[in-house]
Amino acid sequence: MYWATEPSAYVGAMTNTSYDVVIVGGGHNGLTAAAYLARAGKDVLLLERDDHLGGAAISATAFDGVDARLSRYSYLVSLMPKQIIEDLGLDIELARRRYSSYTPVPGNTAAGLLIDGGDAAATRGSFERVAGNDADFDAMQEFNAATGRLARALFPTFCGPLPSRSEARKLLDDDALWDELIEQPLGQSITKRFENDVVRGVVATDALIGTFTSLDDASLDANRCFLYHVVGNETGDWDIPIGGMGAVSRELERAAREAGATLLTGAEVTSVSPDGGVRYRLDGTEHTTEGRHVLANVAPAVLHGLLDGGQSPAADAASSEIARPEGAQVKVNLLLSRLPRLNDETVAPEAAFGGTFHINEGYGRLEEAYQEALGGAVPSPLPCEIYCHSLTDPSILSPELVEAGAQTLTVFGLHVPHRLITEENNDSRRAELQAAVLASLNSVLAEAIEDLILKDANGKPCIETKTTLDLEHAINMTGGNIFHGSLSWPFLEDDAPRNTAAERWGVSTGNPRILVCGAGARRGGGVSGIGGHNAAMAVLEDLADH
Repeated sequence: MYWATEPSAYVGAMTNTSYDVVIVGGGHNGLTAAAYLARAGKDVLLLERDDHLGGAAISATAFDGVDARLSRYSYLVSLMPKQIIEDLGLDIELARRRYSSYTPVPGNTAAGLLIDGGDAAATRGSFERVAGNDADFDAMQEFNAATGRLARALFPTFCGPLPSRSEARKLLDDDALWDELIEQPLGQSITKRFENDVVRGVVATDALIGTFTSLDDASLDANRCFLYHVVGNETGDWDIPIGGMGAVSRELERAAREAGATLLTGAEVTSVSPDGGVRYRLDGTEHTTEGRHVLANVAPAVLHGLLDGGQSPAADAASSEIARPEGAQVKVNLLLSRLPRLNDETVAPEAAFGGTFHINEGYGRLEEAYQEALGGAVPSPLPCEIYCHSLTDPSILSPELVEAGAQTLTVFGLHVPHRLITEENNDSRRAELQAAVLASLNSVLAEAIEDLILKDANGKPCIETKTTLDLEHAINMTGGNIFHGSLSWPFLEDDAPRNTAAERWGVSTGNPRILVCGAGARRGGGVSGIGGHNAAMAVLEDLADH
């Protein structure tokens, strides 16, 4: 069962054959766009193929007979602007975690780096124990201050028309920092600022979540990923939504419905025409509607398939001008009887798992893992990071589970590119990746994680593993790419066209009637609503001009 929204009932025949806006896909960005447009008095139809809304931003009971509502796909919130929450009157509570991270030292897992947001002195002491001195602590303070300046300069532009590169650089007003973070491979900055391999790795992981690249790659993919991980709401803090990720989508759905948007679930869009025509299948019947504008809350590769005669969204894009995205992670959800004991007896499990728990993510290991995956192998040991939502938000568990001490773990394994997964090997790869995640966990624990996994009503272990192909199948993320494609800078190049509202707001597809409103928009990644907001603003601007 899913907790984003309850399934919508379809009652009677559709009376409208045309709308101001038709939205393809009911993820959180589509719901955001629907709410803004309907509040502006526009006639909005949203079509979602699943029997529930929310897309990747849902909560679900993943284990039979066990009342644990997991944030199944997306899990933390950083980029959702306070402006969107306030504009739409959303009742969303985001909880700040005291602990930033804990990272065992590879080869000496009886020691680890604990970054405690509530105790700077203890954090300095942890740096001294791990690095042998506190120089990297001071370097981290300076680096955080630098990324804070970047966040305060750029994030306020995320809900407005895109600045140009020159304008964005002027907003930062620090040419040396701009060059360091925007123009040069991020690895240069990390290795120059920090000495210790563990400390370097803690910084580097923000550049590699869902992104398969080297920190020294000239593409600067790591830089763009890093930027989006450190600018959210001008602080870069990553918070836990109370009630699970489904609580975010439920509020967006409420705002859209109350504003008058029509939201249909079980409505699978089969094709989109350049003139705004949309064909969809509902209850076994084919329907056709038309929008003055069509907003695509799907990956650009999926939209291309819909525009190209309704080809399968997951079809190989080799024959297409749209590059097929590639995800690079494995996601594992577990329900434990309690938190495991650590090899590092100086740190309480509640502290270690209270933030982001990094495993086998030293800087050198991250690069080794990238090279191993490039060679076609699952990295061993697998770099992983872990989140324990139930420590911060026990409401996602039943009172009985809370009383018994149960805890959830969400594990995100890095450098597992989609190229390793096929339809033929998906089951065996899933088992291999699950084993790799558990082995990586066990490498830093004082007891086997397998002994702590609870059983469901059928006696099966409460563990769920999702490959990139599983994500493609379940929520139509082409290649399992959590960003719907390569991330873009949150600014336009100086010579880029700004002739249309869609170009200015970063939601253009090249077709004036069809805009992208999901993660594939510029500034659209993560659970933020920014893609939906900006597409809605582009539509309203365009309609006002016509």
